[in-house]
Amino acid sequence: MGFSSFAVQLLNGLAGASSLFMVAAGLSLIFGVTRIVNFAHGSFYMLGIYLAYTFVERLAGGIGFWPALALAALGVGLVGALVEMVLLRRIYRAPELFQLLATFALVLVIKDAVLWLWGPDELLGPRAPGLSGSVQILGRQFPTYDLFLIVVGVVVLGLLWLLLTRTRWGTLVRAATQDREMVGALGVNETWLFTSVFALGALLAGLGGALQIPREPANLEMDLVTIGAAFVVVVVGGMGSIVGAYVAALLIAELKAVCIWLGLVNLFGVDISFSKLTLVVEFLVMAVVLVIRPHGLLGRPQAPTRNLGTAEAPLRPAGKLYRGSALALVVVLALLPLLMSDSPYMTVLGIDLLVAALFAASLHFIMGPAGMHSFGHAAYFGLGAYAAALLVRSAGMPMEIALFAAPLLAAAGALLYGWFCVRLSGVYLAMLTLAFAQITWAICYQWDGVTGGSNGLTGVWPASWLSEKNAYYYLTLAVVVAGVLLLRRLLFSPFGYAMRAVRDSPLRADAIGMDVKRVQWAAFVIAGLAAGMAGSLFAFSKGSISPESLYVGKSVDGIVMVMLGGIQTLIGPIVGAVTFSWLHDTIARSTDYWRAALGGIILLLVLLFPQGIAGFVRQLFDRKNEAKEARP
Repeated sequence: MGFSSFAVQLLNGLAGASSLFMVAAGLSLIFGVTRIVNFAHGSFYMLGIYLAYTFVERLAGGIGFWPALALAALGVGLVGALVEMVLLRRIYRAPELFQLLATFALVLVIKDAVLWLWGPDELLGPRAPGLSGSVQILGRQFPTYDLFLIVVGVVVLGLLWLLLTRTRWGTLVRAATQDREMVGALGVNETWLFTSVFALGALLAGLGGALQIPREPANLEMDLVTIGAAFVVVVVGGMGSIVGAYVAALLIAELKAVCIWLGLVNLFGVDISFSKLTLVVEFLVMAVVLVIRPHGLLGRPQAPTRNLGTAEAPLRPAGKLYRGSALALVVVLALLPLLMSDSPYMTVLGIDLLVAALFAASLHFIMGPAGMHSFGHAAYFGLGAYAAALLVRSAGMPMEIALFAAPLLAAAGALLYGWFCVRLSGVYLAMLTLAFAQITWAICYQWDGVTGGSNGLTGVWPASWLSEKNAYYYLTLAVVVAGVLLLRRLLFSPFGYAMRAVRDSPLRADAIGMDVKRVQWAAFVIAGLAAGMAGSLFAFSKGSISPESLYVGKSVDGIVMVMLGGIQTLIGPIVGAVTFSWLHDTIARSTDYWRAALGGIILLLVLLFPQGIAGFVRQLFDRKNEAKEARP
């Protein structure tokens, strides 16, 4: 571990920071102006590297290598403009989480489009002409192309600074970042401003991807990996701050480089593998920064958005029709194994749907009534699942006790994480929940001696009297129904009214003596407990558990379920969970391109029912009742 190797690792970090900065800068611009948390931004990065591969292979002989990369970036910018005009422009007035749902659907569509056009294999492009060699730095070889990337990052930063501070368009962008509604009120054509910003953001992501073609192969997993890192950079630097994004990209890339350089270190007789920290170092940085500076290193407090969607009506006790329908549904679910005795798979699917319903209901508990958006709710689902497995395997606890004891560990995790999270709000709160979830995932993924590492834990089966799927189905049905009813009962208790008061007007709630943070913290723990119960049921139903149950994809699935059903209805998360899980299972068994089909259906539902499926149905009933009352 000499100084020369340390210096080379730092330069590697600078090279990696350049492309990461370009992606994050585009994401920061888009969010700053449009307030859209663009989950598809990583897909634009992936599309950029695939287009660059094609253009370099087919056009480099005619127009040259570098124009081919520029053409790829321009192509991604054009795709971004089309996405904004065709899709996002129609939902700007919808709640921000519905816009997130639409961009998540785009991720699915773009991934399968890339799979169809380029296939599943990794694609590595040629070396850059004139920059294929290396230079000697402190006695070590360093790629010339990486030095070029370091310079490109600084140049892009300078050009963006000039564009935003020395042009009228940049002035409008900065004004829209502060208050986009006021910009529209002053007569600015905000429609085309939004389109140009989205196109530039997509172009920057495409450029970041295209420049990576000589360094790394194009593959289908790049989108989610990139968007996670880009979100972290944007939040650490401060939403809307381009300079902040550059500083954050440098900080995270250099910390990763230092971890790689340190490798395995013995401290006080204990071997510590710093190289393993590269999986989670950015989330550790984000957690620390958000706890110390809630708006990022160079960020400012967000201006409140005026696009909150339809005002949420007060909760009403269930009427006779609602209670009768719910009872009928429970009866049908109880009869399902008997009606589907010829199809055992339906019982397995029924267990999955019930577990998904409880998980979605627990997430809705804090997202809807409590008003706290979480991108890391899978942490508590996974903690419940792992706790159930460890209590049975390592502690020798009976399955029946472990099933109900495991959620307590998930609640303990929510108690710890929630103490920090409730001190933030908006997207910063959401990203801190994601940071804690990814830290938990990294621990489970790498702690081989306890959690089984990447292989997970197997042999987690229910007790003998529950070994038959039908018996376990009825246990799951009873627990899920009880859990959902308990969450609903809490919403109509004094605590539930306090939650909604804190959500709707925290200043007024504080003025009348409510402990706002304590109410939110308690809601966080209750939601974690319910999610842990879902995870415990899941572990025993599958007989095993893996780190995938804590990964960001599981959290995103939960958000999709809640938003698809309708966040402003109590039945919404259950409707969304059943719809999403059933569509996922049905389509995945029908076609290799199930992601595109599922994404297309989600996009259609978002455009037709911006208030969610259950919200749309409730709206129809409300209009019918209003029409009856209006009649003489």
